[in-house]
Amino acid sequence: MIKYILKCVNKHEFESWFSDSKEFDRLKNKNLIECIFCQTKKVEKSIMAPSVANSKLHNKQKQISNLKMKNFKKDLLKLRKFVENNFEYVEQNFANKVREVYYDRNSKKNIYGKATQYEKEELKEEGIDLVNIPWVDKEN
Repeated sequence: MIKYILKCVNKHEFESWFSDSKEFDRLKNKNLIECIFCQTKKVEKSIMAPSVANSKLHNKQKQISNLKMKNFKKDLLKLRKFVENNFEYVEQNFANKVREVYYDRNSKKNIYGKATQYEKEELKEEGIDLVNIPWVDKEN
């Protein structure tokens, strides 16, 4: 597929796709191409600049992307360390422990753990807001 910018004698410009450059020529010779604005059949291809991939630019973008990912992972690891140092891990019993903390208004306990999707939905229905944190592996 190839996209051309087309221009009619009335200076209207519009884009159109063709299977290849020969297809444009074939349709033009049969008088089947017309301006989408004024319907004239006097339409020509405009000069177009090809889209050429710049491998240096692509590599630079890749490096930036890798750097962003490393920094993002570093931030997630800091968050994990903060949670581990300041919250109590309640293992698989998280949903019940959250309810205990939530309904005991005097409790200021910070906890973290795992919950199934079903448990999360039940807690949400009870008005208990949870925060999901991407748990980044320390080793990778």
